Amino acid sequence: MFIHKRSFKKKYESGQFIETGIASWYGPNFNGKQTANGEIYNMYELTAAHRTLPFNSVLKVINKSNGKSVVVRINDRGPYAKNRIIDLSKKAAEKIDMISEGTAKVDLFLLSNNKIPENLKVPQYTVQVGSFKNKSDAQKISISLDNSRIVRAVVNGDTYYRVYVGNFNNSDEAKKLKYLLQEKGITGFVKQVGN
Repeated sequence: MFIHKRSFKKKYESGQFIETGIASWYGPNFNGKQTANGEIYNMYELTAAHRTLPFNSVLKVINKSNGKSVVVRINDRGPYAKNRIIDLSKKAAEKIDMISEGTAKVDLFLLSNNKIPENLKVPQYTVQVGSFKNKSDAQKISISLDNSRIVRAVVNGDTYYRVYVGNFNNSDEAKKLKYLLQEKGITGFVKQVGN
């Protein structure tokens, strides 16, 4: 058991390399506003925005110009500026000394056990048509829908079985499916896969 804990700690500290690119940061204009996962953005917390990584993914961000690093949690979507891979909170940007420059070339390492999307740059979308405490209830819905799947999710310690339909590279295609499902009496909403 002791060896397992040590190996887990070592893996957590080093992480899995996933991406190199340009980081930017965001602060006062967004402070106090809602993030994509529903939290209120606090620029003094160690958080970040990424286009595709699942919410609550934990990343180590290393500034390639000075070797400084910071550990952040993904709670928002972005950056939307071209050729940038991550938007850091102001505090995270301060930790790796990139405030004055505004951007920095960074390496990203995944420290948590979240699944990495096939394409980190292109978000995937789906239509969620149900969320159930009982797996058999989710199966009843899923079996009646083509191209559906059940995904287990743990929220605040409670387990839910979510029913998703379709997988798309853009939200417009997912919205079209949502409207087709509504015409059949099935309500749902579009969400980014990995949220």
